Amino acid sequence: MNLTEEQIERYSRHILLQDIGGPGQEKILNAKVLIIGAGGLGAPIALYLAAAGVGHIGIIDGDVVDLSNLQRQVIHFTPDLGKAKVESAKEKMQAINPDVKVTTYKDLIMASNARDMIKDYDFIVDGTDNFATKFLINDACVLEGKPYSHGGILRFDGQTFTHIPGEGCYRCIFDGPPPKDLIPTCSQAGVLGAIAGILGTIQAAEVLKFITGAGDLLTNRLMIFDAKKMKFREAKFKKRDNCPVCGVNPTVTELEDIEQAACDLKDA
Repeated sequence: MNLTEEQIERYSRHILLQDIGGPGQEKILNAKVLIIGAGGLGAPIALYLAAAGVGHIGIIDGDVVDLSNLQRQVIHFTPDLGKAKVESAKEKMQAINPDVKVTTYKDLIMASNARDMIKDYDFIVDGTDNFATKFLINDACVLEGKPYSHGGILRFDGQTFTHIPGEGCYRCIFDGPPPKDLIPTCSQAGVLGAIAGILGTIQAAEVLKFITGAGDLLTNRLMIFDAKKMKFREAKFKKRDNCPVCGVNPTVTELEDIEQAACDLKDA
């Protein structure tokens, strides 16, 4: 292993795992992961990936910390009100692990910049709560051949799956965003704060499994949970030949901004 004594101690619980060990931890230290959204999902994802030692983490969010965020966005504290979310997140990530390089993007991901933003990262994490952005992330990752983790929360419910090139994507399940106003926003319907933590940590685990090769990823499986009943279930799907972006004859070959019909990024 090429780890220092301090790193061996810091990451000792990973190193003890047979499926990770020293070589797996070195893979984590050399990995580059981009988190899109520094809100409810992005908060636990960022903290756990930084703590795990992911060497380079990018984080995108164009918003500032608002008082209503603090119920679930645990990376932000009361003194951070009014601060850019990416800067607030970076401070906490580097406080928990100063070895981690954090690149911040105080911006919104759009058709014009998405492919450039993701191209240099090994894995992309969707921490948004916006249907238009979710389809944009999916399409950008498919077109760039990037693996990514999808996540979504509302009220007491959450869902997630992992896409890797050659396997089913978000459009294999849903052709496109729902009609405007069909799905309520987070600010309209509410969300239990802890739901963000449940789903975000699952997404972080998928990232670390992908990097190290440990275990089975949530590919071609949409995992859905209902926290009121505390029940988890899977909906299996597969890559569709007629998928508009990853199918045999794709119709989505360029990125396009879609009108946002659900939660704003700040509500994630």
